[in-house]
Amino acid sequence: MSDAAGSAAAGEDATRALLVELAAGLFARGFSVGSAGNISVRLEDGYLITPTNSSLGSLDPLRLARLDADFRPRAGDKPSKEVFMHRAFYRARPDARAVVHLHSPMATAIACLADADPENPIPPLTPYFVMRIGARLPLIPYFRPGDPAMEPAIFAQAQTARAVLLANHGPVVSAASLSDAVYAAEELEEAAKLALLLRGAKTRKLTSAQIKELIDI
Repeated sequence: MSDAAGSAAAGEDATRALLVELAAGLFARGFSVGSAGNISVRLEDGYLITPTNSSLGSLDPLRLARLDADFRPRAGDKPSKEVFMHRAFYRARPDARAVVHLHSPMATAIACLADADPENPIPPLTPYFVMRIGARLPLIPYFRPGDPAMEPAIFAQAQTARAVLLANHGPVVSAASLSDAVYAAEELEEAAKLALLLRGAKTRKLTSAQIKELIDI
């Protein structure tokens, strides 16, 4: 094995280990239960994604699904049936290096509200939410879980948004690194909790100028 190939293999091994570690942390805090949720990361020549029907709390780094650059399975277990939502973000956002989809309870609760704002179902209450998620968090209309028809709907919104909220389902978040994607998913859940705690109260949202200042950081 050449030095370059050895370095690439070592880098992928480290990425696998990090994915398993971060996934277990999300599971331990109840951000995903049972076999719900999935995580992927972009590699130099393809992708890693959690297997279908796997628990984020007990992943095996050697059994993560390995996909090629065209999202075709090449090694590991069968990939998540929701690989299409990850593909939508990677194709819409060249800067995306990882995607996290969870059924975190607070964000999913907001995704079930009949009066949720389709453009921003979670209001911009804190700078940390805006810095992690961005100026927009569009709400995608309901699709049956696993329905590939969801892909074009996500793709259309992902071109101008780093994350989306799936109606009656949960959040999908992208970021420039695996760690950043997980941190953003965590911040989204905390923002959803805050929005629910303040529901019905008079709130002081961030202004457009304040949001722009944060986006430009």
